[in-house]
Amino acid sequence: MFAFDRYRLRNFNLPIMLVMTALSILGFTVLQSAVAHDADGPATIREQMLCFLLSFVFVLALTLIDYHLWMRLHGLIWLGMIGILGLLFTPLGQTYYGATRWLRIPGLGSFQPSEFAKVCLILFFAWFFGYFREKLNKPATMFLALLLFAVPAVMIFLEPDLSTTATFAMIFLVLIFVGGISWKWIGGMLLAVLPAVGFLYWDSTRENPMILKQYMLNRILGYLNPDNPEFASLNNQQAKAVMAIASGKIHGKGLFNADFESVKNGNFLSQENCDFIFAVVGEELGFIGTCAVIFLFALLVFLCFRAASKAADLEGRIICAGVGTLLGLQVFINIGVCSGLLPNTGVVLPFFSAGLSSLVCSYTALGLVLNVGLQRDDAAPGY
Repeated sequence: MFAFDRYRLRNFNLPIMLVMTALSILGFTVLQSAVAHDADGPATIREQMLCFLLSFVFVLALTLIDYHLWMRLHGLIWLGMIGILGLLFTPLGQTYYGATRWLRIPGLGSFQPSEFAKVCLILFFAWFFGYFREKLNKPATMFLALLLFAVPAVMIFLEPDLSTTATFAMIFLVLIFVGGISWKWIGGMLLAVLPAVGFLYWDSTRENPMILKQYMLNRILGYLNPDNPEFASLNNQQAKAVMAIASGKIHGKGLFNADFESVKNGNFLSQENCDFIFAVVGEELGFIGTCAVIFLFALLVFLCFRAASKAADLEGRIICAGVGTLLGLQVFINIGVCSGLLPNTGVVLPFFSAGLSSLVCSYTALGLVLNVGLQRDDAAPGY
């Protein structure tokens, strides 16, 4: 279970631990400022602080558990992923804003199963592509992989949660690429995208679309037509987020400021403690602060891929690359939405947004990377 004989303490990835700690402290401080004037702010901070402390203990424990153990539990991981997603379609599932994405366990509170499903996806397919490495490019293997991926992906889409489904799909594509898929399969998948996009476009023109919900289409149309008054309400939050970021200028207005002209203090932002927390970063820390945050996230993603390049086996490489992709995508989408570069969608910013599911997911993923690093191949070229 622990495989201490294979661990090399000198290989402990201290840079990842330091960057993770820096992002955690900075994220917690920004979150405190974001909810300082909210009625439920103290409760949010208490919960987040408790989760930070427990997650640090959790990440250290995962660092010591041999990641090959999770490979042996691949069946339970896949079934567990399907099980917790399936519970959303029972009375335990909670619906907010028209989407059933939260699961309430009596006595334990609520959590978002799709966050844990991302880590399960990485672990399961690390085993799958490692086990079938010699047969990966055979049609039967690829169709089986697509089927095993499609089941949880469709369940997440039916919540409905388009952004998480897209993130799920992009992580899967990176996993099969690292797993060693041939360029013929990659070319075939790219060609298959064209008719799929055409079908989605045709379906979106129908009165009752089969795939995309109307609110999903409206967000895309609002993004493509920002000056259209019909979509003004949909673009309102993004416009205010951009205004908040721009108002921070170079140095920002400062954390916990009482500036009357603050977009945050004026309660113009919605979800400023979650989906739009990067707007708080921009307004209160300014251009310098946002660059520092982006640099730390970029460094963390780079360190994950660097760990992948030095992993002792294919399973370790897939885990590290999958975690780097997971964190990178979430950061890119969240910042892209807050800055108006992407259509409005709900994706949290790791370590910054309030949300226990996201926090535990991020720490769990990095704990796996740290364990892979303890068993790394020092002879690998890396970078």
